[in-house]
Amino acid sequence: ANNTNVRLDSDVDIAVECNDVLYWDESEKGTHNPGTPYEGIWTPEKLRSELLAAMRSKFPGQIDSSGSTAIQINSSSARVDADVVPCFSFRYHMKYGSRDGTKVFKTDGSNIVNYPAQQLEHGVDKNKRTNYAYKKGVRLLKRLENLMYESGEFRELPSFFIECLVFNCPDEIFSKPNWTERLRGLLFHIWNELQGEEPSTDRWTEANDCFFLFHSSQKWSRADGREFANAAWNYLEFK
Repeated sequence: ANNTNVRLDSDVDIAVECNDVLYWDESEKGTHNPGTPYEGIWTPEKLRSELLAAMRSKFPGQIDSSGSTAIQINSSSARVDADVVPCFSFRYHMKYGSRDGTKVFKTDGSNIVNYPAQQLEHGVDKNKRTNYAYKKGVRLLKRLENLMYESGEFRELPSFFIECLVFNCPDEIFSKPNWTERLRGLLFHIWNELQGEEPSTDRWTEANDCFFLFHSSQKWSRADGREFANAAWNYLEFK
């Protein structure tokens, strides 16, 4: 697209955002007065096909487009794997203000609203508060999940979900004297706090702090988090 924004949302996730089109929603009907509908060429299908063509030209033989959401660039000796997500600008209108995010159209016909700027902001703040241990903790648990999946010890979980689990752990855990104790603290907190049903107050949120982490339309559950923590605890042979 002529007007796109390429943004690195994490270590290996890249969002390619088309700014020519702005999708929107509202918290209450009538909150926003819509303007003239977009009639340009940039449909979700065209953005994805143009991005695929450019990536296949740049990285021949390394593109996996079988997923419904991200397009994967498989690693070479000089790079790590990267997930590239084509998306559009999105704005959520509320009674007192608005919130900017992105809208991703999946190949199965569904769509996802993300708030990457808010995720980045909250992640940077938590990382600073924990003396830069938060991001290291996220990477360690993501790697641990990958190892358990590859060895058949546990099922695969979305990396964003793992990040959100760590995001909801108290900052004090990251101040423990070494990483053995920090990982022990993170896993115990996740397992312990996800017992029982979803509470009505003090609910966990996604790392963007815009959505609740657990709800009926979410693709993961409290049980997934609890079982992951238990499997990881056993995999590390903690006592």
